Amino acid sequence: MSVSKIDAKLLSKMFMAGACNLEKKKEYINELNVFPVPDGDTGTNMTMTIMSAYRELSSLTDPEMAAVCKAISSGSLRGARGNSGVILSQLIRGFTKVATEHKELDVNIITEALQSAVNTAYKAVMKPKEGTILTVASGIYDKAAELQKGGEKDLEKYINEVVAYGDEVLLRTPDLLPVLKQAGVVDSGGQGLMEVLHGAQDAFLGKEVDTVIIPSKNSAKSERAAASMENLSTSEIKFGYCTEFIILLNKPFNVKQEIDFKSFLESIGDSIVVVADDEIVKVHVHTNDPGLAFQRALKYGQLSNMKVDNMRLEHNERVIQFEEGKSQSAENVKADEEVATTEEAKEFGFIAVSAGSGLCEIFKSIGVDHIIEGGQTMNPSTEDMMNAIAKVNAKNVFILPNNKNIIMAANQARDLEEDKNVVVIPSTTIPQGISAMINYMGDSSVEDNTENMIEGTKSVKTGQVTYAVRDTEIDDKTIKKGDYMGIGDKGILSVGPDRDTVIKDMVAEMVDDDSSVITIYYGEDVKEDDAEAIKASLEEAYEDVEVELQNGGQPIYYYIISVE
Repeated sequence: MSVSKIDAKLLSKMFMAGACNLEKKKEYINELNVFPVPDGDTGTNMTMTIMSAYRELSSLTDPEMAAVCKAISSGSLRGARGNSGVILSQLIRGFTKVATEHKELDVNIITEALQSAVNTAYKAVMKPKEGTILTVASGIYDKAAELQKGGEKDLEKYINEVVAYGDEVLLRTPDLLPVLKQAGVVDSGGQGLMEVLHGAQDAFLGKEVDTVIIPSKNSAKSERAAASMENLSTSEIKFGYCTEFIILLNKPFNVKQEIDFKSFLESIGDSIVVVADDEIVKVHVHTNDPGLAFQRALKYGQLSNMKVDNMRLEHNERVIQFEEGKSQSAENVKADEEVATTEEAKEFGFIAVSAGSGLCEIFKSIGVDHIIEGGQTMNPSTEDMMNAIAKVNAKNVFILPNNKNIIMAANQARDLEEDKNVVVIPSTTIPQGISAMINYMGDSSVEDNTENMIEGTKSVKTGQVTYAVRDTEIDDKTIKKGDYMGIGDKGILSVGPDRDTVIKDMVAEMVDDDSSVITIYYGEDVKEDDAEAIKASLEEAYEDVEVELQNGGQPIYYYIISVE
């Protein structure tokens, strides 16, 4: 018997199956990254993006279509990491814009939702490239529209043909993007999208699929700790009160309010769960002062179903202790919060993404207010960006992503921010970010500083040295697993088995007659003596150029070298 409708329960199952399938295949997707660096991240970024939505969806009980759509849309939006993750979140957002208006989905509605998904994702990318996840998504919609116009009503046939065509488009991506053909791979983002759709397809067809994901080590640790709470001494319990309540909202939460509320709860506790729909918010938090959670929640509406359990003691009088008086530490937290909210905001604030103790200290020394730990090895999410913006007490906040794969998440956070003017400086490397900060002028306007800082990113060349994790061919260079690679702003500059030679060849490609300064940032896996030797060799090779050496402490990349 043919099926012509998908209800909220089935859509939820399909999404969770798709998320689980992506999680299983994430390492395979990582290996499809064109650059064979030891931090392939497309699979990881897409998985972490969709897992944020998965967690929100799995916390719902007997949801309706609107609740399902909100959970997967807002969850993926906040959890979006990297370009691939942001594009995936935009595809989901566009799809749910249409789906949320209906109790059931048929061929016509799904086709309209797919069109909305593609349009939303393309708008999020400044310079869309064909041969990417966008091409695969567009092909999927084209096939769906063709079947719809042909009068197809049977969802099984419709879904099977749409997914099969998506696979065909994916296989054609190397013909559309030469760098994929040279590397001998299909687009990793497109592959990730198809893994989601294959999982969803299996769930629709009634196949036995996984919809439960094994927790990560950290979350497993938390669950074990909670399960064995009774065996812990009171000194081992960091937050003593298990606090649960419901907020009856005055008006629906927007994304920023939800992020701000979660960020506040994180500042006073852990084991946080916040599930929102248009009318209520269910809250769970372990904290030492439930009163602070209640007081913040009252900003958004009335409270009900308030429940507090003392995890250290089982005595009733301790359960209601929060009503009788706040501890001195809680008073200090309040005082700090009052100072933060009453202190006059400064004109300009700065956020930089960086990894490595030395690099982070450099950014702080030149005026950055808040460092988001991350970079090529771990792309921060949109929510990470939103939390950082909230912590910088300034009217205008500049964000330095310092990685091309983080710019879209920063832009998405900028678009969500309602209270502050956020400016994203499109820095793609650490040296570009440093140069942008140096070009900031305190007495200039936002517009002039934006222009000056962007110009600063253009005045520096960057080279980064790491190693190859697989054999491949790219930028007309044959690369063997274990080779060292010198990667420049626009591609691979040098390759070989000897690291020092690769460094010298890379710098030779970067230095020209106008160059005056070479700055070397050596990583956590490099000995200082070896870095000093590189500095000496470059000083000898370029007598008219000043060579500086800094301990960056960055992971993955042995050296980051800038030329100005």
